Amino acid sequence: MKRTKHSKDFKLQVVKEATETGNNSLVARRYKLNPNMVSRWIREYKDGKYGEVDVTVLPDIDSKELSEENEKLKIILGEKDLEIAILRDLIKKKNPHLLKNLK
Repeated sequence: MKRTKHSKDFKLQVVKEATETGNNSLVARRYKLNPNMVSRWIREYKDGKYGEVDVTVLPDIDSKELSEENEKLKIILGEKDLEIAILRDLIKKKNPHLLKNLK
């Protein structure tokens, strides 16, 4: 099977379509490529192999959404820590000999 060498412009076009649609497999099928190759091109593009990275091509990350998710995760983590502390206190009260193992 003969190897095909794709141009930089073609790779950038495929990367742009894949990041816009969010579906590497669909874009790969459209251009008769392997989905792994499309993923590799996207990774190389983000690393700057094809020149300067154009932020308009990459998907937007909303900082507000990230901060909201971060706050939710902090709350969940705090609840888990509290639950662990309560369970340890219960073990100490019922089985004082296990106190050595918890430290």
